Amino acid sequence: MEREQTARKDGVLHVRPRYFRLYTDPGVELAEENFRYRELDWAIPLQRAALISLDVWDFHFARDTLERIEEITVGRIAPLVEACRTAGLQVIHAPAGPVAQKQANWVKLIPEEGKPQPVWPGSPDWPPAEFRRKQGSYAEYARPDEPQDAERNRHREEKRDFHPAVRPVGDEAVVLDGEELHRLCHRRGILFLFYVGFNTNACIVMRDYGTFAMHARGYEAILVRDRTTGMETHETVGELTCTRGQIATLEQFGIYTVTAGHLGEALAERESLK
Repeated sequence: MEREQTARKDGVLHVRPRYFRLYTDPGVELAEENFRYRELDWAIPLQRAALISLDVWDFHFARDTLERIEEITVGRIAPLVEACRTAGLQVIHAPAGPVAQKQANWVKLIPEEGKPQPVWPGSPDWPPAEFRRKQGSYAEYARPDEPQDAERNRHREEKRDFHPAVRPVGDEAVVLDGEELHRLCHRRGILFLFYVGFNTNACIVMRDYGTFAMHARGYEAILVRDRTTGMETHETVGELTCTRGQIATLEQFGIYTVTAGHLGEALAERESLK
């Protein structure tokens, strides 16, 4: 305990990240019914960590998803972001385009002419561009058009913005993509990324600045599991099965989770020891 108290005074965040152990103790059968959660005990240098506010917008096209997002953003994410600011845990906003480019705080770390090469040198140009776009001789494989697509695209280009409860303040950084987040982390010495935002089974895992992509780059990605929600179906929305399943998948395959209460306590403890 003495070591822990001293570390916190020196600018350390004490957290207990959870993961799902796909192993068993000696003598216990390797079977899904015997797999359990495990928590670790970490003391993270505060300057090596950041809270990533991922795609926390003022929009969602589905009424019930938007209702959950609104409740989580206003009632849960906004207070956590404020606690991070108070305790000195830097906040980074990753809202995708075109929201990022409209912000004065966009870091603009990659000149347009200096975009990194998307594939390894000499990698073949495959699949063909027409196949990727489902055009020409591959048009029959395209997903059918939806009448609402035009409105969604118009909203993304013209109206989408940060949720008003979680907008950047001061000099908080805004990043456009994963390469930009990576370069910002290198510049600031960040190694640990705490994620809040939406949607759990979409942007949280699919964005190139999301959990899996940044984990693949070597960072420790930690989802604040009660500050997110996924996109459900008519079969799953009652129990939020898609959300819960995606969190379980993250915890099985290299990503850690914490609760906001736990993170908030760690921030408050550090603040009280200043």
